[in-house]
Amino acid sequence: MIFEHTVRTPSSQAFVNVTALVRKSVKESGIRSGHILVATPHTTAAITVNENADPDVVTDLLCRFDKVFPEYESSDRHGEGNSHAHMKSSLYGTCHPFIVDNGDLVLGTWQGIYLCEFDGPRTRRLIVSIPD
Repeated sequence: MIFEHTVRTPSSQAFVNVTALVRKSVKESGIRSGHILVATPHTTAAITVNENADPDVVTDLLCRFDKVFPEYESSDRHGEGNSHAHMKSSLYGTCHPFIVDNGDLVLGTWQGIYLCEFDGPRTRRLIVSIPD
């Protein structure tokens, strides 16, 4: 079963908490236990899991990652000027597996699922694949 959601990202770089969308897909699917896959089919976006209680955590992640991969390097050859976004997406990854138990996601107390935007703002696709 495939569930697809549209996520509008608010800025050029952002972490959008999509935990509720993934939980909604799990609930609608009726899965009680097993594994699911959450993905985004974009080369400048990603999926990750991190703290969802303190918004400064994702702010710090974006700031530090931007120091490693700044938005523009004079040596970049990619004509669109978004090489940094491709690098960040490649390192975070565009899909992530999750465990479902008792009809809900197995996440830690402070964990949330994020769609990572590195080249926005844009409208992104979030895909949740759940076995039948």
